[in-house]
Amino acid sequence: MITYADIKAAQHRLSGQSRHTPLLSSPFLDEIAGRKIFVKPECLQHTGSFKFRGAWSAVSALPEGQRKNGVIAFSSGNHAQGVALAAARHGIPSVIIMPQNAPALKIANTRALGAEVVLYDRATEAREEIGDRLSAERGLTLIKPYDEPMVIAGQGTAGLEIAADLPGGNAEVLVPCGGGGLTSGISIALAQDAPDMLVRPCEPEGFDDTARSLASGRIEQNAAPEGSICDAIVTPAPGDITFPIMKENCGSGIVVTDEECLRAMALAFLRLKIVIEPGGATSLAAALFHGDKLTKDTAVCVASGGNVDPAMFARALKTLES
Repeated sequence: MITYADIKAAQHRLSGQSRHTPLLSSPFLDEIAGRKIFVKPECLQHTGSFKFRGAWSAVSALPEGQRKNGVIAFSSGNHAQGVALAAARHGIPSVIIMPQNAPALKIANTRALGAEVVLYDRATEAREEIGDRLSAERGLTLIKPYDEPMVIAGQGTAGLEIAADLPGGNAEVLVPCGGGGLTSGISIALAQDAPDMLVRPCEPEGFDDTARSLASGRIEQNAAPEGSICDAIVTPAPGDITFPIMKENCGSGIVVTDEECLRAMALAFLRLKIVIEPGGATSLAAALFHGDKLTKDTAVCVASGGNVDPAMFARALKTLES
């Protein structure tokens, strides 16, 4: 359903709107990992995560008559902020459905971007049902966080940038993976522009649905709806659209611990001077602490977001004391 041409078209629509994030490196990180490491800091993207790419791609692709009624999305925070900003720049209303226990910073930022925030209990309520009801009542268009072709196309533009910035690179591209929108989009882009690069999904321990799905060949569910500090990438299962793409294009998944994510956050701050949230650090944690699972001498780690509460970031920095 999503092609390389869709990603190129999304890149055209994103021109002048998104940031082309660079590839950062540090010899200190290379030494820990035992290989060359590049970090793509999507934490520096608008709204602090890669999600702006997909949000703008999806909103800008809507027919004008449909778009003017407004959009709705459900998200723990990063997709929420991306859709809110994309809607604001288009001058249309947005409603964002967020879990009650989402990081306070993400809820506050989403409201500050002009969205109406509707909170729900992740353990007892289904966000999809709330979204369907509000969409019908208000004529809003639902922008799904990952299982949406134009969202995946927008996320894939990060892959176009990796290929352009590391020409001829024979690298593994490590991607934080929740529902798989970013991972699948990047994999489509690289399959065309850099076929020697291998995309590897990275997930927190206990929420490794994509890794298990790739191993079994069918979509696997997570046992619990929450329980990791990597809130941005905790999803029930890979998407119906994203999983077949990942199954075709990606290597096996890599699973990291919450503690390893905290350590990777601290090292990214110390050596690269960037702030990454726990879920966004799974890729760097995989490169730094699970090198035995990598097969190439170079790794590109997509740092997918940086929207972290101060208390959590302070907790990460404390790992430098040990």
